[in-house]
This record gives sequence, C-alpha cells and structure tokens, in this order.
Amino acid sequence: MGSMRIAVVNSSTFGLVFPKHTAMLKRLGKVTRHELPPRLSGAALARRLGDPEIVVSSVSPLYDDEFFAHSPGLILVTRHGIGYNNVDVRAAALHGVVVSRVPGPVEREAMAEHAVALILATSRRLFPAAAAVRAGKWARRMDFVGIEMKGRTVGLVGCGNIGSRVAEILSFGFGSRVLACDPEVSAFAMRRCGAEKTTLARVLRESDAISLHASLNPASRGMIGKRELAAMRPWVVLVNNARGELLDEVAVAKALRSGRLAGLGVDVIAREPAGADHPLLKCPNTVIVPHIGAYTRESLEAMGDKVVEDVTRAVRGPGMPREVVNPEVFRNKELRWGKR
Repeated sequence: MGSMRIAVVNSSTFGLVFPKHTAMLKRLGKVTRHELPPRLSGAALARRLGDPEIVVSSVSPLYDDEFFAHSPGLILVTRHGIGYNNVDVRAAALHGVVVSRVPGPVEREAMAEHAVALILATSRRLFPAAAAVRAGKWARRMDFVGIEMKGRTVGLVGCGNIGSRVAEILSFGFGSRVLACDPEVSAFAMRRCGAEKTTLARVLRESDAISLHASLNPASRGMIGKRELAAMRPWVVLVNNARGELLDEVAVAKALRSGRLAGLGVDVIAREPAGADHPLLKCPNTVIVPHIGAYTRESLEAMGDKVVEDVTRAVRGPGMPREVVNPEVFRNKELRWGKR
C-alpha cells in the first residue's frame, strides 16, 4: 500500500457499487471515507479530513478558500461527477491544488434517459396512478389522463452535453417538436440533434413540457420563478435534473397547487437532502428522486475508472489528469504536483 492520504467524501456510490475502485485506491495510499454535513465551514471541513493529499469529492460539502488554506498537503480534488459548483476552482488554483472532473460523455446517456423518464412519468401521471392502486382506488383511472410526446412541443433550457441527447431522444425517437435555448450552442448544432434554436421566452410560451439542462451560475440561479411560470402554457410539465437552485421552489410549489403546472419531475433540489416536510412533496403530481440521474451501472463504472485514473496520475504519473477545470493552477509556482 502506498503512503498517499486519500479521502472519499460524501459519495454514496464510489467504491461501493464497484468495490474494485476502492481496492485500486488502497494500492496507492490510505483511503478514508467521510460522511459530513453539507454546510461545514472550510476550516471545520479541513479539520475533519485531517489534511489529505487527495480528495474524491461528491456534490457536497463546499471546498472554499478557507478549506484550501487549511489543507497544506492537498494536491488534487477529483470530482466523482461532472459538475463542480461546490469547489472554488480559483481558490484551489491559488493554493496550488489541481481540480479535475469526469468528462461529460460519461454521464450523458444516463442523465438524458433520466430526464426523459421524468418527462414521461409526470406527463402520464404514473406516480399518482401507482399510489391510487396501492390505496385501493383502481377505479380512479379517469384522474390520470396524460399526454403523448409525439407531436408535442418540448422545450429545453440548455442544449449542451446532456440537453442535446435529450433532444435526439425526443425528436428522433418520439417525434416531438423540440425547442431549445442555449447561448453557447449554435443553431446548426441544435439542428443536428433535432432541436430548433430559440429564446427562453418562446420556450416558456410554446412548450407542453420543459426540461432544464442549464449550468448553475449567478445569472441562472432562480431562473424559473413566478414570472417565468406565469408565461408558460397552462398545465405544462416541468423537469429538472440539472441543479436545484435553477428553480424558485416556493413559486413552483404555488404553481403546482393552483394547477398552473400539471406536474414536476426533479432529481435535484436546492438544499439536499430533502426532508419529509419539503413543501414540494406535498404538491400534486410531483416526482422527487434523490439525485440519481447518473446512477446507472455503466455511468458509475466509468466515473469510478476516471477517478482512479486521476489518483494514479497524482501518485505515479505520468502527467496531469484529463478534464482539469482550473488550468490556471499551472501558473502557480506553489503547484505541488510531482514535488512530494
């Protein structure tokens, strides 16, 4: 066993679904697993982890400047996933810490299929119907009339790695009309995946179902709120498996209770985990699942392989990991990679 200190933090799957990944890391160093509150301060987080050299990170907690300042031995944070909103990559670079992530294509199919599954579950009212059967109310079938996707308009907010695959499935597989808004994607690229490039206003105005695939940033936080919900068609279905903070959950709950929204399917919420008293759980035709969009065997195995590859490069080389998200770290004279 190597001497590298490796901390696996708040991951419910890494090395558990595929134990080979933990076994591989144990050949490279001492591996510890940590289940920590999602909102620890940086100093407290560093203290709990005990100055590791490598962190395998999930979606929480927050790795901020204070954390990096109190973690002098750290050289690598490798995200067991695509998103890295919980890692201050600029602060990491200033402290000479490399931050890497899983390449987008690894989760693409799982996440896209999951989004489509949520659209179908909510548009066909599957969960309320199943609950009625369990409650002995089979005769309530007329309460669960849904819509078909063929010929319906589906709006995508974000048409990058995952959104583009959702467009392909819905357009070429279901015969849906797909509208998409994404300032970073060209009209030509959208046409190739079966979508028409347009504005957010038109997506809201014309869609029968809307699926969010935007990244979280100051401009997109709370992007679907009271005004946007009012602009949607009555009885639209809304799906989000991107980031919970994209939704104003109070406004969404009100729209569900009033019938303005026909259904909501989400894989993420603003403050995870959701407690039993979460207001959205009390709303009709709402499907909330616990951040499992990437949880397929294929995706999790590939994600784990990438993390092991990153750690192996940190311990044995050669070179840097793929998908480094803070390349400015290479300008830092304090970069400790290869200097242990």
